[in-house]
Amino acid sequence: MGEIAACNVTNDVFAMNVPEVSGMLVFLAINKNTPMHIAAGILKGIKNFMEQKIDSTIVGGHTIYSEWPLIGGEASGFANKDAIIRKQGVRNGDKLILTKPIGLQGVMAAYRVLKDFPEMLEGYSPNELKNSIDLAIKIMTTSNRSVVKTIHSYEDFSFIHAMTDVTGFGLSGHLKEMLQNSGLSAVLDTIPSIKLSKDLSNDLGYDFNECSCSETAGGMLLSIDPEKIEDFSNALFSNGISNWTVGTIDSVENELVRISDKVKQIEVTKI
Repeated sequence: MGEIAACNVTNDVFAMNVPEVSGMLVFLAINKNTPMHIAAGILKGIKNFMEQKIDSTIVGGHTIYSEWPLIGGEASGFANKDAIIRKQGVRNGDKLILTKPIGLQGVMAAYRVLKDFPEMLEGYSPNELKNSIDLAIKIMTTSNRSVVKTIHSYEDFSFIHAMTDVTGFGLSGHLKEMLQNSGLSAVLDTIPSIKLSKDLSNDLGYDFNECSCSETAGGMLLSIDPEKIEDFSNALFSNGISNWTVGTIDSVENELVRISDKVKQIEVTKI
């Protein structure tokens, strides 16, 4: 949980094309009955992620008692203002690249259901469920920093017109944010998702089909000049970053996100 929280917090900084996180202020709220080794483990996970995975550090923070556990914080970084890539700025004809599959909400719901009501998932293979849960955890603890490093390997990266990370609003929600004040729309024609996540989402009551399920520490979503899409996709692959071209920016209706009638569903088993 500590690593997931740190990844989610710092990805907000990387989503602006900031190459390094200078530090994180940690916020931890725990119930008074929480065993101390649990609280210590969460903080250890945050520290491990910051130091071992993104070469940064914890610079302070606060811990309080609360009825509900709350894990998060604030991260900072420095960048030349001309290097910042903003959430808005999409252009008609742009192609959309996504660097992690979606489906975390359904898979992690299955993780909880398996603990308390395993009979609800009797129709699923236990091994496939475990593999999907393991993949979900890997996704949530894999930083988007490497995407930013790939971007900065280009002397001129102006072909990337807009960028955001995919988290609580889901793929369609964050894409709609990218469309704000643009007068443009978007169509999603390819949906990469964690294996079983589509069926699990539908069975457990999450709106997978409209790509509005919440994600945590999800991938980067980039709006790119179509002439550079293949080159940049290959650059990501060469740096070990999975990626998929998932859609196109068009001008059908202001700020409309559509799922293609011929959408291609891709089940992902590793990143």
